[in-house]
Amino acid sequence: MKIIVKFFTVLREITGKREEKLEFSNSISVNALLDHLSKKYGRQFTDYIYDTSGKPRGYLQFLVNGKSITTLEDFRTRLKEGDKVAIIPPVGGG
Repeated sequence: MKIIVKFFTVLREITGKREEKLEFSNSISVNALLDHLSKKYGRQFTDYIYDTSGKPRGYLQFLVNGKSITTLEDFRTRLKEGDKVAIIPPVGGG
């Protein structure tokens, strides 16, 4: 199963990539994907994604094919072949 993960701002700096194509033998959840990426990219990635209690930071948005995971099954959302996952930081402006 292949999926694409899109990185923005700080995560682009941490990973050195705008997007990454990943392949898994079975369907995985968004939560499992984040765990995989944390192991791959280490402490800096983990600290950016998770708060001190180990929960994903509330100000980050996680989209699957353009839909917020909060409208799906949250972090339990199962990913399918060809899904595109985006991790979006907060947007500031003025």
